[in-house]
Amino acid sequence: MKNIMHTARALGAAVALGVIVLAAASCARQDRSIVVASTTSTQDSGLFDYLLPIVKEKTGITVKVIAQGTGQALDTGRRGDADVVFVHARSAELKFVADGESPKRYPVMYNDFVLIGPKNDPAGVKGMKDISKALQAIKDKRTSFISRGDRSGTHIAELDLWKNSGIDIDQDKGPWYKSIGQGMGAALNTASASDAYVLSDRATWIHFKNKHDLQIVVEGDKHLFNQYGVMLVNPDKHPNVKKELGQRFIDYLISPDGQNDIANYKIDGEQLFYPNVNDEKNEP
Repeated sequence: MKNIMHTARALGAAVALGVIVLAAASCARQDRSIVVASTTSTQDSGLFDYLLPIVKEKTGITVKVIAQGTGQALDTGRRGDADVVFVHARSAELKFVADGESPKRYPVMYNDFVLIGPKNDPAGVKGMKDISKALQAIKDKRTSFISRGDRSGTHIAELDLWKNSGIDIDQDKGPWYKSIGQGMGAALNTASASDAYVLSDRATWIHFKNKHDLQIVVEGDKHLFNQYGVMLVNPDKHPNVKKELGQRFIDYLISPDGQNDIANYKIDGEQLFYPNVNDEKNEP
């Protein structure tokens, strides 16, 4: 009798264990989600609101986005707190790969930066095609300029533009130069409220609703080129990274299908991003 009871208990335990294992396996199969650390511009432009439902439909992957400045997004990747990083600061991305934080960087798309300013244009820069001359005029006339100051791709680009203009912004800035440490939407809102100039990516500007008296004053300079890249966080450094799902997401972005979906994102007929996985331009 004891043997029968022991066998029954053992059988019951085995069945219970089997149920637990099957339930865990089922959960693992069902968890087809990844975390993507990305820039505020991909979020603020509305691209993810448009693209992620398409990703879900075509790949079965649910993408959870952490929208940060590029520097913060790369730091999130370094900590292993994201599976994929999707940002726009090529030099920082290449360093991320060189440091062993990702096995490979993939170019995805581009657009450009634009200088936004008040319609009364106190610096007299509207219509200029040379961003260096425009920034020099803003500095010389001490007209208000809003900097994101958040280590984002746009902030990195802004600092490079000051430097290329022969201006040491750390030394030359004064009360006219306001660093707010916030995202693109907040920077545009601040500029709108204070009749100031601000550098923006074009996609966020197009999507931005509170334009007030702001307008594009400088565009078309080759130095305003804005490239985006995507990288899988190194699974060898961070075993929690969902390597297969993360790479599947990347493969979709760089596939002809994904590139076409990106190109089809438009607002009022205006295309916001231009896919260029096969013909990435070198930054000036």
